[in-house]
Amino acid sequence: MYYARFKLLSKTVDKTELGTHTYNLINEKQAIPKSFSIVSTLILKDKRGLNDFDTVLELARWLRTNIKGGRGLSLSSEKALEMMLAGEGGVCSDMAQIFNNFCVVNDIEVREWGITSFPFNSEFGGHAFNEFYSKALGKWVLIDVSKTLLFYLEGEDRPLSVMELFEYNKAGRSIVYSSFLPSIIPDDDLIQFYFLEQERAPFLICNYHNATYDRYLDRFEAVCPVFVIHFWLFLVRKSYYYLFPLNDFKRELVYER
Repeated sequence: MYYARFKLLSKTVDKTELGTHTYNLINEKQAIPKSFSIVSTLILKDKRGLNDFDTVLELARWLRTNIKGGRGLSLSSEKALEMMLAGEGGVCSDMAQIFNNFCVVNDIEVREWGITSFPFNSEFGGHAFNEFYSKALGKWVLIDVSKTLLFYLEGEDRPLSVMELFEYNKAGRSIVYSSFLPSIIPDDDLIQFYFLEQERAPFLICNYHNATYDRYLDRFEAVCPVFVIHFWLFLVRKSYYYLFPLNDFKRELVYER
């Protein structure tokens, strides 16, 4: 079922098309649940004069420090935030979902990415993370809030975008990484597994209309399995979809047990 849905939602695009896809384009600030603005104000109340890059790091540090994680939630964004702050769960995709909204309420362009493996391997499981546009740096920056990671070319201090990371890695360039929380030591094996294996392929998650998904999840999650809700939104053409900018999706997506 997952494999079939993944095929339906995915297509290959040229990387030059990515600039037209941001979470902010279809999720206006006024439409984000007010709880995100309230929490954001608390996080940043003593921080004045921050540029967009430092604002993102403040948000990410606070969220990672105050959310311990746990089981996957698959809830509306407001309910997910409430449960995560209460210590009742949250995996990487839940963190990426709420981080999108925190960026929107702070007028920071953001988008969400996933990683899969070619050939497709159901045991890989995948991973979700974010990318934001820093006006201060003049570029897109990959940030993995759940793993507290930024990536760099060895010897350089400008963090990499998603495309830079995967293109440089495939070209054999030396990639390094660091945690934006000094208290957390990066797990080298886990980072290699998720990001730096040659079989890994990033895909951009597009057309996630937060208000639509929140409305359907709040209304039906108590009576329908989440995958049914997502499939219904696909049938009525309100679903998110996946774009593969570095891999020929149709050619490379082979199922491997």
